[in-house]
Amino acid sequence: KALDRFENRVREITRRNRGVSLEQMVEELSTYLTGWRSYFGHCQTPSVLERLDGWIRRRLRSVVWKQWRRGRTRFAQLCQRGVSVVLSAVAAGKTHGPWRMAQHEAMWLALPNAYFDSLGLPRLDPRCR
Repeated sequence: KALDRFENRVREITRRNRGVSLEQMVEELSTYLTGWRSYFGHCQTPSVLERLDGWIRRRLRSVVWKQWRRGRTRFAQLCQRGVSVVLSAVAAGKTHGPWRMAQHEAMWLALPNAYFDSLGLPRLDPRCR
């Protein structure tokens, strides 16, 4: 039940149609994650926390993909973030939805976990603190 409530709350905070910047979303999410981690962080299932970490970052990548909106913008943003021109063109030309594109190699290169760490997003996994 606790995991279901957690996932529902994170879904509510990271909705792609909220019209909120990524920084504001991360700020709101970090306060919730800090409290949740303080209460549940000492459990004996770090694999669950690792899975949730990856799930949250995938949701945030899908938010960014949705915010970039057009193929031209997506291509320019990916190139600006150091992704090769060929890979950027391939990713920007795809017609898959934001959730699927959040797993694309170009998005992993453009928005690595270190990027979310720099925004102040805490990690749930106790091995990564």
